[in-house]
Amino acid sequence: MKIVIGSDKSGYPLRKALEKHLEEKGIELIVYGPQDENEAVPFYEVAPKAAEDIQKGNAERGILICGTGMGMSQVANKFKGVRAACVENVYSAKMCRVINDSNILCMGGWMIAETLGIAMVDAYLEARFVTGVEEWRKAWLENAKAEFGKLEDRIYG
Repeated sequence: MKIVIGSDKSGYPLRKALEKHLEEKGIELIVYGPQDENEAVPFYEVAPKAAEDIQKGNAERGILICGTGMGMSQVANKFKGVRAACVENVYSAKMCRVINDSNILCMGGWMIAETLGIAMVDAYLEARFVTGVEEWRKAWLENAKAEFGKLEDRIYG
């Protein structure tokens, strides 16, 4: 699996911890953002790069971290085919995949400690769309995803 991961200065410490964890698991990374804790790279420059990697198929999933996770999520969601979810706990990290088939996980470096961030990333990466849901809900969610795609086509052409 190849993952794109990025942060701004506020998300840098958490990003570095997640990079280490993911590399130890043998996951290939594309990394965007500051190269040290003093470099200021804004979220609105990092998120488009990650979103474009998802669009082009250069990465299967993404992880973006800024102060709250919301700025990264807002920017990434401007790109067709990107389903970025800003989450703050393990359950939401799992369910953004199961329910919404999110392809980018966004987190807040000001709010998420390293241990929690690692648990969230693991839950997100292990989860699969519609796995473990009732049959009626599975069909409903698959239809919802298709309708979401139609809406994107209408908006983006």
